[in-house]
Amino acid sequence: MTKTIVESSSKAVTIGLDEPFCIIGERINPTGRKKLALELEAGNFETVIKDALEQVKSGANILDINAGGVYNSNPNPNVTEPVLMKKIIELVQDTIEVPLCIDSSVPGALEEGLKAAKGRPLLNSVTGEEERLDSILPLVKKYNVPV
Repeated sequence: MTKTIVESSSKAVTIGLDEPFCIIGERINPTGRKKLALELEAGNFETVIKDALEQVKSGANILDINAGGVYNSNPNPNVTEPVLMKKIIELVQDTIEVPLCIDSSVPGALEEGLKAAKGRPLLNSVTGEEERLDSILPLVKKYNVPV
């Protein structure tokens, strides 16, 4: 059986058919959460920290981190999202010990997240679209991360 290992600096989670069910917390995502998006635009990360703690307390083995939909007066996600992704990942890693899943449609945000991540995160947002694969697969290889 194929197994996928995702790691933080202090914990490892093995995902596989013969492994215990893995819960991935998906709350750290401002898409569709206007209040969270507005907080992040203002530089307020209280909800991110609260969501990280609550998800782990509720049994999440991995936390998905998404920084999309926050523009800070610049509507270009290629400019805003990489910086925000790095900041959120650093804060979450200082708050909890479970591994992370980095989730973005912006390749620059994925790379900033991979640079900031301690351990071996899971990389989300990989689709079968050729253009997308051309930008994501080099990151997978460079950082040796599962998708």
